[in-house]
Amino acid sequence: MPTRHDIRNVAIVAHVDHGKTTIVDAMLKQAGAFAAHQQLDDRMMDSNDLEREKGITILAKNTAVKYHPKDGGAPITINIIDTPGHADFGGEVERGLSMVDAVVLLVDASEGPLPQTRFVLRKALQQRKPVILCINKTDRPDSRIDEVVNETYDLFLDLDADEDQIEFPIVYACGRDGVASLTKPEDGTVPADSDNLEPFFSAILEHVPAPVYDEEAPLQAHVTNLDADNFLGRIALLRVEQGELRKGQTVAWIKRDGSISNVRITELMMTEALTRKPAEVAGPGDICAVAGIPDIMIGETLADPENPVALPLISVDEPAISMTIGTNTSPMVGRGGTGKGADAKAAVKDRKVTARQVKDRLDRELIGNVSLRVLDTDRPDAWEVQGRGELALAILVEQMRREGFELTIGKPQVVTQEIDGKTHEPVERMTIDVPEEHMGAVTQLMGVRKGRMDNMSNHGSGWVRMEFVVPSRGLIGFRTEFLTNTRGTGIAHSIHEGQEPWFGQLVTRNNGSLVADRAGAVTPFAMINLQERGVLFTEPGTEVYEGMIVGENSRSDDMDVNITKEKKLTNMRAASADNTENVIPPRKLSLEQSLEFCRDDECVEVTPEAVRIRKVVLDQKERSRTASRAKSAK
Repeated sequence: MPTRHDIRNVAIVAHVDHGKTTIVDAMLKQAGAFAAHQQLDDRMMDSNDLEREKGITILAKNTAVKYHPKDGGAPITINIIDTPGHADFGGEVERGLSMVDAVVLLVDASEGPLPQTRFVLRKALQQRKPVILCINKTDRPDSRIDEVVNETYDLFLDLDADEDQIEFPIVYACGRDGVASLTKPEDGTVPADSDNLEPFFSAILEHVPAPVYDEEAPLQAHVTNLDADNFLGRIALLRVEQGELRKGQTVAWIKRDGSISNVRITELMMTEALTRKPAEVAGPGDICAVAGIPDIMIGETLADPENPVALPLISVDEPAISMTIGTNTSPMVGRGGTGKGADAKAAVKDRKVTARQVKDRLDRELIGNVSLRVLDTDRPDAWEVQGRGELALAILVEQMRREGFELTIGKPQVVTQEIDGKTHEPVERMTIDVPEEHMGAVTQLMGVRKGRMDNMSNHGSGWVRMEFVVPSRGLIGFRTEFLTNTRGTGIAHSIHEGQEPWFGQLVTRNNGSLVADRAGAVTPFAMINLQERGVLFTEPGTEVYEGMIVGENSRSDDMDVNITKEKKLTNMRAASADNTENVIPPRKLSLEQSLEFCRDDECVEVTPEAVRIRKVVLDQKERSRTASRAKSAK
């Protein structure tokens, strides 16, 4: 069959923070993708604000470099897909793998294969993609290259790789310095026999298969991603499998439901470095972008109008975590950060508070996010949103908040399934790296969450690696407690491991809440009196309302408190008048921490300026009546 030798399609897959985006930066620079005068940022592929803030890749993105072989041959286009390393964004990984012919598996020379390495490698092996192993960060002082290579071989065997798949080439690299080599350097050093990524490019050209096609086959192009442009409207990113796609061509658009309609390609673009440039034709194996089809969706096919043949739809794993997202129902809806003054009125002018706006935004998210589901609830102003993990859902809420939405978010729950008449729940494989002295605390923490230890290894460096299988709901609220118990030194990563029978009741939060019993502004006088009762979340001057949670109680039950109480001024001089008391700085909770903190009868109010935790039922008397009814029912 004919082969296109002028193109290679490869995805770079790895665990979080193993250096995917950094090595793509180095590839772009060394392939001459930028002019000498251009100002270049680090992690250029992480173009999203949230990606830069959190230091992770959230969206799979493609770039292309023109590589000029050293033997003077014709330039070769290498299309690179930079995929997320976090399993919560697994839908992006699956889409990325559908566009390429091989993968580069990046592994940290010190940390070795971690849960997301297992996740992305499993997907690649299932799709029969050849693998190039790249041991990155060889210059780390604690690198252990031989052990990491052996651990990677073990991982391939664990995932039932066949003989062809396990005979993979190995490249050693320091992505930060833009250096790669095929010979193993000493631990803790940069490869010495090379000063660029030339061996890495050579390995890609040698081991990534060139696209093969059938000259007689009709057009087939698979939509793998969506983008938007202010002038062109919706843009579909696709890989041409067979035939040619031309600007101005009429093609058959095969939709997800099987219906077919003819549409015209108004614009055709190909990626060069970080920009898209107009093109006239795209052939088999090319990754291109087309405009002119306003309602096209991921997984659909563009085909020959005379002989339309659909490609298989992209399938993704089932969602594991759900939470309710609805309109803001608190007394402070639409009132800005403090609820006072002209500035607040100006700030709230463009905010979005209606059910219609929230539903439209969730529907828009479904277009580009294949791993998300939105279900109706019994309330017209709230929807159940299901996703891969807590982080993926928190990222969605954070994006909506930045766009001006005011929302009420329910406590994250797990998505259960009925299998053989029994309720099954999702479980996670958790890998934890901690110093030896914190091993007991972590074991106890996982025991409470019904985690069972599968494996434990000690590298002799004072650190222990433990693997647990634990129910997904046991990990809601786990991270904050874990970091506290390990004094910030522990590293924990988890990955979806399938479904197991219901583990029974879990009690993960022992402390109750301090709940404001009236509306008003927080006073330092009230805070000084309350801070011995627990940890406070609010600063002096913050507006609160009845039912809002202002702190964590030191006991297990909830306590209604007056945090707006003012000191009475009298003309009597007290003996203790000169004693000064300091307000302990409150604990500021991020959006993810607020969601973790919630109990079943609590929810999170999210606005562009503030994140507040509150009771679902705000009225104190109504809550007391509900609690007494529940007790009497027992």
